[in-house]
Order: sequence, then C-alpha cells, then structure tokens
Amino acid sequence: MPDRETVGLIGLGVLFLLLALRIPVGLAMVLTGIGGNYALSHVASFLRFEPYLKQFKTLFFNSVANYDLSVVPLFILMGYLASETGMSRDLFTGMRALVGRVRGGVAMAAITTCAGFGAVCGSSLATASTMGKVALPELRRMNYSVRLATGTLAAGGTLGILIPPSVALIIYALIVEASIIEMFQAAMIPGLIAVAFFIAVIALVVRVRPSLAPALDIMAPTERQEALRRLWPILGIFLGIILGLGFGFFTPTPAAAIGVFAILAYGLMVRDGTRGLTLPRLGTALRETAVTAGMIAFILFGAEVLKGFFARAGLPAAMADWAGSSGYDPFVVLVAMLAILIVLGCFMESLAMILVVVPFFWPALVEINGGDYAVAETSAFGMSNDELKLWFGILALIVVELGLITPPVGLNVFIISALAKDVPISETFRGVMPFFGVEILRIFLIIASPGLCLWLPRLMSG
Repeated sequence: MPDRETVGLIGLGVLFLLLALRIPVGLAMVLTGIGGNYALSHVASFLRFEPYLKQFKTLFFNSVANYDLSVVPLFILMGYLASETGMSRDLFTGMRALVGRVRGGVAMAAITTCAGFGAVCGSSLATASTMGKVALPELRRMNYSVRLATGTLAAGGTLGILIPPSVALIIYALIVEASIIEMFQAAMIPGLIAVAFFIAVIALVVRVRPSLAPALDIMAPTERQEALRRLWPILGIFLGIILGLGFGFFTPTPAAAIGVFAILAYGLMVRDGTRGLTLPRLGTALRETAVTAGMIAFILFGAEVLKGFFARAGLPAAMADWAGSSGYDPFVVLVAMLAILIVLGCFMESLAMILVVVPFFWPALVEINGGDYAVAETSAFGMSNDELKLWFGILALIVVELGLITPPVGLNVFIISALAKDVPISETFRGVMPFFGVEILRIFLIIASPGLCLWLPRLMSG
C-alpha cells in the first residue's frame, strides 16, 4: 500500500493532467483535493474523511472573507473600466506622440502602454488581448515587420505582473504572508528595468535592421497636442496610484477605490463617441468584473481544498526536509525552482501556478535559508525570511510570466496569433526571442543583486 507522500505525488500528477486537459483550474483543484483526501483516508487510518468534508460548510467563506482580498475585484474593475472608457487607446496614442518620432517608436509606445494597462488590469492574457486589438492595427498600418509587431505585443503583455498595482503580487503576498505594500515596493525597480530592457531591445533590433520599422510616426501638430492632452489625465491617475502605493501613502484597498472613482470620473467627462463611459459600457465592465472576480474566488477556494490535501499528505514538509538535507548549493536549488516555473508557465495561467507551486517551494526555501528564525548574518541567502519573501516573489513572478512567451506553448503568443491570423505562429515566436533573452538577463541580474528588489522596501521602512 502506498504511503501518504506517494498519494500526494499521485495527486499532483492528476492535477497537472486535469490542467493539461483544460479542466477549469478551480474545479481541477477541488477534484484533486477531495479525491486525494478520500484516498488518504484509506491509506492512513488516522486521517478520517468525514471530518474533512465537514469543513466545507465554512471553507469557501473563509477562503474569500479576507479584507486584503477586497482589493482584487476593485483592481479588476479598474482594468475593465479603463478598457471600456477608451483609456487604453488614449494611453497608446499619447505614448505614440511622445516617442513615435524615433525609429521603432510605435513599438516602444506599445511596450509602455502594455506596462501601464497591465498594471491596472492584473492579467497578462487580458493585457495581450486588449493591446493587441489597439496597437497591432497601427503597427501593421505603418509597415512594421509582423515578427517585430506580434513579438512586441506578446512580450509586452507580460509586463503588468510586476508594476503595482498587481493582482498576482497581492495573491503571492497572501500565500507567503508578506506585506502587500512591501511587495509593491520591491516590484517597482525590477518592473521599470523590464520596461527599459524591452525598449532597448526594440531600439537595438531596428538599428541593426531598419527595415523592420520602416516608417517614422510623424503626427500633425494638432493631432499630437490632442493626443498629449488626453494622455496627462491618464498618467496622473496611474502614477498617483502607483506612487501612492509604492511610498506607502495609502493601503491597497483605498488605493483601488480611489482608482475606480478616478476612472469613473474620467469616463463621464470624456464621453464623445468611442470614448467615455455609457451605461452599456459600464454594464459590460461590471459584468466582466463579476465573472473574473468570481473565477478568482473559486480558484482561491480550490487552492484551499488542495492545500489541505497536500498538507495531510505531507508533501510541503517532505520537500522542505529534502531541501534542508540535500547538501546542494542554495542558489542551485533556487535556479532549479525557477526553471520548473518557466516550464509550467508554458501550460498554466500565472495565478493558478502561483497558487499551486509556491506553497511547495516557499517552505523549502525557508528551510534552506536557515529555518523559521533565520537572520541575515547567518542565512544561506544573506537575508532574513521576510526579505526572502520579497526577493523570491519577484523572481517567481518574472519566470511565471516568462513561461507565457516560451515555446512551444506560450499562451500570450497564441492570443496574439489569434488576432493576427495571417501571421504564422513561428514568426511570433521568433519575434519574442530577443525579449526572452533580456528577461533571462534580468532574472540573473536580480539573483546577483537582490538589492534591486530590497532597496526600496528597506528605504521606506526607515
């Protein structure tokens, strides 16, 4: 008869099989958790199935009745309101007016717009889809190479996960019990580095091969002035939220409420045809927010069910014990974990992967670092566990998103290919390769220099 750890490993394999079969993530977690606990009740007689079932009376409520989670639907609503009011288009047009006069400027504008919209939206897949609809027609109209255009948008969709406010950062912080504000602070410099690296990639590519971006985007003076006039209120809203969060002027939930109010006010003031907020557009934003927030709530419930199964099976504890006694260099173990996340990112959405994998990896890292009471002077990574939460979180989220543009199953690439049906998917994968390269560089830069993540939280904590 198999032992508890074997049942847990079988359950983990069943979970990945269900996800590969495109079973909804939350449902796959619930089925695996319940089935696994039923199997454990037969393998380990001291683990009873009936008491486990009784917790379902309150488990769903307890999994979502968390004040910190109230920020999630508000940030999601911000993203849908920004899309419905035409903010995403105004943001892209304004960034074109700022940088369009240099070769490759429209692609650079798409990168900065993806970063700004993705920060509010919180979903890489939604960012890639929205910005693909907004920016791809303009890039193709100006005769940009389809490889550069589609590759830029697929890669740009991954930027929003780090730039605050980010739903993924919030979920990660709740899993490892980190401060949401400190996670936002830790993400700011790595997020800005990503934007700068992507812009540098575009500048280098079009310098080496000018034919990839043949046309300069020269706007008429009146058109440019109008684009900039529309841009400044949007930048004011975004920067106000991001800087307010980053510097601790307000907590995430009030920040999200302020952002929703500001975008509502903006939408009511700019009502002119395709822009602004109308009742049908408001209804669409509210409906999509309810669907997305409900999906996230069910995934969180599924994660709680799954966590109970894995805890009973002893998998996280077994992995922590193995990591602490393996004798491998701590940085080798860290890089191996990041490599696993990249591979899984090819097949799984980022939020699901964070909820499934991080609960395994985090206890192992704590054990490697020196246990629950590790201090910076004697720890394996040279930092306390509180700082390790921030550093590992940033690295984990970067590689989770990197999986979305990794061949052969990068989900962002498939989304952009669905919008550009005449472009072979192989061309889009070739287009993302330079961005993939600088992302690997950024990962190793952050591994070698943890201060890029930790400097701002240390500064703000005094």
